[in-house]
Amino acid sequence: MAKYDDNYGRDRAEIEDLMARYLMAMDYNDFDTYADTFTEDGTLDYATGTVTGRENIRAESKAFKERVGKMFTDIDGQPALLRHVLCHSVIRVEGDLAWHTGFWFEFDNGGERNKAGRKTILMGTYGIYEDQLKRVDGEWKFFYRNIRNEFLPGRDSGTVNPVLAMDALAEKSSG
Repeated sequence: MAKYDDNYGRDRAEIEDLMARYLMAMDYNDFDTYADTFTEDGTLDYATGTVTGRENIRAESKAFKERVGKMFTDIDGQPALLRHVLCHSVIRVEGDLAWHTGFWFEFDNGGERNKAGRKTILMGTYGIYEDQLKRVDGEWKFFYRNIRNEFLPGRDSGTVNPVLAMDALAEKSSG
């Protein structure tokens, strides 16, 4: 089990805030805020490839969102409204470095209409975030974010507890 210093609670709150801002930015097409959650030289490793550099991440997130709008549609053929949720977060902090492993899932309004005529939700995609973070000028940022997609071949998290891999990486990086 990890040992926590006196600053852990504050660091964890700041990192959780960063993650919430990341998800809200993506869900509401705020690509500037989305990109700003990464360091200048940060890397996003996700289902369609790896992108490095804040400006490249900004451009790729916009292009990805446009592609998703064509893949996920509601019953009326309009781009579905996707909303992401993060839970089960394990965060390890060592000075100005941190590691996070957390479970995420997504739902959208792409379901059938109910008897009242309202669109219903569909549970969609899900997976694991594997993150490395750095404190830059007093703010936590993603240095590396690997989005594991449990539903895509080759992008799943495997069969071993991913927190063990996170702890091993933290030990190697900070030790």
